[in-house]
Amino acid sequence: MESSPPAPAPAPALRSVSRPAPVLDLTADAAALTAQLVDIPSVSGTEEPLADAVAEALRAPGHLRVERLGNSVVARTSLGRPERVVLAGHLDTVPVAGNLPSRLDADGVLWGCGTSDMKSGVAVQLRIAATVPEPNRDLTFVFYDNEEVEAEKNGLRRLAAERPEWLAGDFAVVLEPSNGEVEGGCQGTLRMLLRLAGTRAHSARSWTGENAVHAAAPVLARLAAYRPRRPVIDGLEYREGLNAVRIEGGVAGNVIPDACVVTVNYRFAPDRDEQQAAEHVREVFADCGVAEFTVDDSSPGALPGLGHPAARAFMAAVGGQPRPKYGWTDVARFSALGIPAVNYGPGDPNLAHKRDERVAAATVRHCEERLRAWLTAP
Repeated sequence: MESSPPAPAPAPALRSVSRPAPVLDLTADAAALTAQLVDIPSVSGTEEPLADAVAEALRAPGHLRVERLGNSVVARTSLGRPERVVLAGHLDTVPVAGNLPSRLDADGVLWGCGTSDMKSGVAVQLRIAATVPEPNRDLTFVFYDNEEVEAEKNGLRRLAAERPEWLAGDFAVVLEPSNGEVEGGCQGTLRMLLRLAGTRAHSARSWTGENAVHAAAPVLARLAAYRPRRPVIDGLEYREGLNAVRIEGGVAGNVIPDACVVTVNYRFAPDRDEQQAAEHVREVFADCGVAEFTVDDSSPGALPGLGHPAARAFMAAVGGQPRPKYGWTDVARFSALGIPAVNYGPGDPNLAHKRDERVAAATVRHCEERLRAWLTAP
């Protein structure tokens, strides 16, 4: 009887190899630092390597207290100044679209995923954090994750819920792309479902039913005739909008539909809260035969707060004419905490999320220079 072959030697255990975090050179100018950040991919949900690099770079100068929650990093000065300013920006980008690594062309334009939205703004934050050790106001730098995806994952939302004391301040600047111009506050957004009811019937005997799609006509007529408000707040004229963005109805090609849903989106100025916005929509369509109103999504606006002393000094330093922010941004989260906020960043919002996303290096440097002037003025 033949003997069994010897058992094979066990395979050597695989050892995990930890990769060192990418290293950021905060002595590079803001445009070169933007390129470094862009070349560390950080699509929403994968920000950990970049968060590691940011945290490590901020600890090096030694004048900041650096704390972390998940993949959000917060760094603060503690100089006992009478005012505290928050500079905030998100680390994540939309999915890469064949636009990495970054490249700088002969005209001084930096191309790549996140250049505009918003790694150029993050580069400015990092430069200020590293090179202004004794600002005229105490500073808090917030770098957060998951801004480009659903609100439940937003890192700033989590910080506000779990560590609100880390976000405390008198004034905030969110460095979202704004073409180097100040955009005050932001409008709120409300999405509401308007359900129209009918009676189902065979389309050959339509008189025996009630067509719910036809019942939507008064809603559409009211929308077409609607004249939105244009309130002026802190000298900025906001422009509201109430629009149908979706209509759903129908059962089959030979059936009179018994239900129709019109989805409306209301962009409301920041002098209204979410409850007031919802009440306004219900009032607009109160006599249009709507069977049911359902709030599908809602986010508050943010007052610009340009009358605050820190905001006035900020405007004097950066110059230009402030504009209202019609879209929604995370300045609303600061407003909810009682902190007036503005948007001010070097990127072009019209280039955000595009395959040919880019930013002018000169604009990034100019943004840093203006913020530095504000934060170092006697």
